[in-house]
Amino acid sequence: MTFYVTTAIPYVNAAPHLGHALELVQADVLARHRRLRGEPVRFLTGTDDNAQKNVSAARDAGVPVADFVRANGDRFAALREPLELSFDDFIRTAEPRHRTGVTALWHRSEHDFYRRTYEGLYCPGCEQFTDSCTEHRGPLELVREENWFFRLSRYEQPIREILESGRVRVEPAARRNEVLAFVRSGLADISVSRQARGWGIPVPGDPGQVIYVWWDALANYVTALAGADQQRWWTGSDERVHVIGKGIVRFHAVYWLALLLSAGETLPTTILVHDYLTAGGAKISKSAGTAVDPIGLIDGYGANALRWWLLSEVAPLGDTDFTVDRLIARHDRDLANGIGNLVNRVLKLAPDEPGEYSGDLPARIDRALATGDFRAASSAIAEEVDRGNRLVEAERPWQLDGTRRTEVLAELLARCQVVARELQPFLPSAATELTAQLAGQAGRKPVFTRLRPRR
Repeated sequence: MTFYVTTAIPYVNAAPHLGHALELVQADVLARHRRLRGEPVRFLTGTDDNAQKNVSAARDAGVPVADFVRANGDRFAALREPLELSFDDFIRTAEPRHRTGVTALWHRSEHDFYRRTYEGLYCPGCEQFTDSCTEHRGPLELVREENWFFRLSRYEQPIREILESGRVRVEPAARRNEVLAFVRSGLADISVSRQARGWGIPVPGDPGQVIYVWWDALANYVTALAGADQQRWWTGSDERVHVIGKGIVRFHAVYWLALLLSAGETLPTTILVHDYLTAGGAKISKSAGTAVDPIGLIDGYGANALRWWLLSEVAPLGDTDFTVDRLIARHDRDLANGIGNLVNRVLKLAPDEPGEYSGDLPARIDRALATGDFRAASSAIAEEVDRGNRLVEAERPWQLDGTRRTEVLAELLARCQVVARELQPFLPSAATELTAQLAGQAGRKPVFTRLRPRR
C-alpha cells in the first residue's frame, strides 16, 4: 500500500496562523500513522504564491512581489521544526517545476477551453466569482473581463457518479452531501483565466491572460511529482488523500475532479475536510485580524500541548473555539494527569517484562483516521490510558505479591508500550521519549508536567 497525502496550499499574503497549523498537523498525523503501519508514504505541503492578494499585500508593504512571496513562504516552511512536521516535499507555485507542470496540464485540457466575455461579482478574499461571500468582510467587486472558460458543464454527470459511488470519498458525510447537492443543482462553465497584471502563470499562447489562481494552485498536487514519482505517488498510489478546509470543498471535489478528468489524469481517492478554528467566536483569519500565532503558543506551552489540542479538541463538524485555558486544560488532563501519571506509576513499580496486550487501540485509531476523525483517534488513546490508571487503582499492585503482582505489572507495561507506540504520529518526540523510558533506556524524568498559564 502506498499513501500520498497533501494539504491545501495557503496564500502567503501574511504570516501563518493557527488554522494553517491545524491542517499541517492533521496531515502529518496521517503520514506518520501510515509509516508506523509500514506503508510507503509521501507527504506534500507548500504555498500558493500566485494569488492576486499576495500582490496586493506586497504592494502595501512596499516590497517587490517576488521578495515578499519568498520571505513569507519561508515562514510557512519554517513551521516544520517547531510543529514537528514530517513533510517530504514543500512546493511553492512560483517554482519553475510548478509552472512547467501547470502549462502541461493546460495543454492536455485545451479541448475544454473557449474564450468569452464575462461580467460578475468577484470576492478578492476568496479570489473567486460568487454571488455572496460569508467569509470576508470586504465588498464584492463587479468585474467585466474577457477570459478563457472551461466546460465544467460537460463533467456534471461524471462527477455526480464519482461522488455518489464513493470512487472519490469526501469525509465527513455532511460535506459530501453538500457537494452532491451543488452538483445536482447543475454545473455551469467557469472562468479559468484572468487578465495579466504582471504576476502569475501566463496562459500558453495568450500572454495577455494568466491562469486563474485556483486552477494553477490545485495542480500542485501533481506538479510536485515528476517522472517515476508521478507514477508511484499519483498514478499508481493506492491512496491519494487531500486534507483541506471546508471553504474550498467545491474547488477540490468538483473543479479539481473536472480538471483531472479533462486531462485524462488519475483522480484522488479521498478528500478529508476540516471545519474552522475560531477565537472569541470569530473565524481565525489573516484578513479578519483574528489570527493566532502557532509559534507563540509553542514558545509558551510547547509543541506537545499545541498538537494535542489541535487533534483532541477540534470537532469533525462544527467550528471549534480556541483559548489558551482550553489548551492547558486538555494538556493537563490527558497528558500530564493521564499518560504521564500512568507511565510514572508503572515505572516506579519496576515491572520485569511486558505481557500480551489484549486491547484494540491500534484498530480504533485506524478506523478513526480513515475518516479523518482525529478527535476520535486521540480519544481512543486517552481512554486506553484511563483504563490503565483504573487498573492501577483497582489492583493496587504495590500491595500484591508473587504471580498476581507480576501479571498485573506485565499487563500495565504492555498497555503503556502500546500507548507510547500509537502516540508516535500524534506527539512524535514525546512518544519516542516515553518508549525509551519504558524500555529502560532513559531516565525517569517526567515527559509531561502540568502547565502554568502565562500572565
